[in-house]
Amino acid sequence: MAWIYLLIAAVFEVAFALGTNATKGFTRLWPSLFTLAAATGGIFFLSLALRTLDVGVGYTVWTGIGAVGTVVLGALIYKERITVPKLLSFAAIIAGVVLLRLAG
Repeated sequence: MAWIYLLIAAVFEVAFALGTNATKGFTRLWPSLFTLAAATGGIFFLSLALRTLDVGVGYTVWTGIGAVGTVVLGALIYKERITVPKLLSFAAIIAGVVLLRLAG
């Protein structure tokens, strides 16, 4: 169940990161409320996952999925460019997450 909580937390993390961009410095009410709710949800579900998972593994996986998801969706939503160095970085993050999962 901890891994499911961690995946839910990662979805909230991506929503938080993308929402932060939409707040325009927390000057827009609804995107700001959405962003705060996403941050709360991410931390809540991360805390549930960390009841079972090691904090190093859980936090690393959470931020890794959040980083990759944010860059991919940032490209789709905000038309940000995905470059070769970004793709190599994704591969490194994904490999690290897989290795952490296999090690634990």
